[in-house]
Amino acid sequence: MRVLGAALNLVLAVAYPIAIWVALTRWSARQTGLLVLALVVPALLLRYWHAKREDLLAVLRVPLVVLGVLLLAVVTDQERYFFLIPVLINVALLGTFLGSLRGVPIIERFARMQEPDLSDPKRRHCRQVTVAWCVFFAINGAVAAALAAAPMAWWAAYNGGIAYALMGLMFVGEYVLRRYRFREFGRGPVDRLLARVLPPSPPAETT
Repeated sequence: MRVLGAALNLVLAVAYPIAIWVALTRWSARQTGLLVLALVVPALLLRYWHAKREDLLAVLRVPLVVLGVLLLAVVTDQERYFFLIPVLINVALLGTFLGSLRGVPIIERFARMQEPDLSDPKRRHCRQVTVAWCVFFAINGAVAAALAAAPMAWWAAYNGGIAYALMGLMFVGEYVLRRYRFREFGRGPVDRLLARVLPPSPPAETT
């Protein structure tokens, strides 16, 4: 169920800008907002139902802000409120990643799920990657904010496609960089290819 929920959230996040663009070409902002609320409210209630009481604020903070923005769009019948949601999502992600730097970086938490005993070089790598994601979310949020005043097609193209392509490049770049720095390869075809391309001797920092 968690995997299904995560997959559904990803699909909704990718589809949201395109769906809003199409909806606003046919209906008013109020009608579009009511339609989106009909989808968001049940998902919000589901998250509330499954969340631990001590985690409610962390789990519901962003959805409640999104809900508030959608309500503003319905009440005022103004379409520009829809364009703020990608900005809010980037701000929330930036805050989460940036806040984790005060303790255990969020990338390190993910890494420890697969490798509980991380070496010091790997911990430094995780912190550096977390900082890189902070920069990405800051820039991505700024671009999304600028496009909120641009033609709707530009906003939809960036937030519904280009932004996710850039995220994919971030993931791929970090994956290759990690293999380059630590020379630890799996059995998959990509890892076998990287093992042939990269020099066999590990960098000095891993010794």
